[in-house]
Amino acid sequence: MKEKVNVTGVPETMVQTLYARAKETKKQNAKIKDEIAVELVEKLDYNFSKADKDKAMNYGVIARTIVLDRMVKQYLEKHANTVVINIACGLDTRCYRMKGKYQRWYNIDLPETMDIRSRFLEENGPVYQIAKSATDPSYTLDIEYHGEPVLVVIEGLTMYLTEQDVRKMFGIIDQTFTQAKVLVEVMAPFVVKHMKEKSIEGSQAKFIWGVKSGKAFQSVAPSFRSEKDISLVEGMKEFVPVYKVLGKIPAVRNFSNKILVLNKR
Repeated sequence: MKEKVNVTGVPETMVQTLYARAKETKKQNAKIKDEIAVELVEKLDYNFSKADKDKAMNYGVIARTIVLDRMVKQYLEKHANTVVINIACGLDTRCYRMKGKYQRWYNIDLPETMDIRSRFLEENGPVYQIAKSATDPSYTLDIEYHGEPVLVVIEGLTMYLTEQDVRKMFGIIDQTFTQAKVLVEVMAPFVVKHMKEKSIEGSQAKFIWGVKSGKAFQSVAPSFRSEKDISLVEGMKEFVPVYKVLGKIPAVRNFSNKILVLNKR
């Protein structure tokens, strides 16, 4: 029996990205392995035809999964007792792929999203669910924290927020943790202005905000220092060979979404 999911607006993107990960996993020479995504897609009663046609979205999701999985894994291998805070988690399953590598993992998203997540993924320690907005400071009260290393992952979110909300979100992280490393996905301002996501046309999700680089991001989150920017071209190279050449062109790198690596000062 399939379960119907009714989602619109930004939460709808989580079903699309889940589908993209499941679709890649099923390929013979898959570049990512997300078996839980495959299981979930089979349980969902949802029309995936738009997601199927949206090549750009599919590529972006796979590229960012490759890049972020690698970065999260590297950090966790160096910092044994990390508390991971996964903001706007949707139906993300990274906490299962990284099992045993962290102390506690908090998945945070809006109540309507978490309602869907909890229907399909029953989580209990060391993985926890918090059904609140990342701009609501009270979410931090649900996090057990004793000064451990903190890794915050924010993927697929900032482009749908206003700059004011991005500031607020980083202000909360700054006030709560004595030290934190943040991996945040951002979109170039040009792309925000000129691109639409085919898979969610007709829903209320729209790109709103973009930033060029980690250096530029520091004006929005002054307590954070930019360590480096990683273009999602790095992930694209692994499954679209032409990107090995295209990736050398600055315009292509700048056009792609980036993962900014930021440290609390």
